[in-house]
Amino acid sequence: MIGNLKPLEIVLIIVVILLLFGAKKLPEMARSLGKSARILKSEAKAMKKDDAESAPASTTDQAAQQAAPRTIQAAPGDVSSARPVAEQNTTKS
Repeated sequence: MIGNLKPLEIVLIIVVILLLFGAKKLPEMARSLGKSARILKSEAKAMKKDDAESAPASTTDQAAQQAAPRTIQAAPGDVSSARPVAEQNTTKS
């Protein structure tokens, strides 16, 4: 559709837009749009950075949890009566 427009029609459309919104409002709108785009871009970078930092930490946490021996506690927070759990490897033949 844009390819079918003649230069005079494009100029006429621009003039109508200027009359509707006003010459004073257009730069403000463009500035506001630019600020919004910059904010969106910086937030997207921050989210990617947070994801990249948390991914290696979560894998090391999982490895530490798997390496630690499992224990049974008598009461929550009671470590004096905790004892190791003997894990049974039951496989069906």
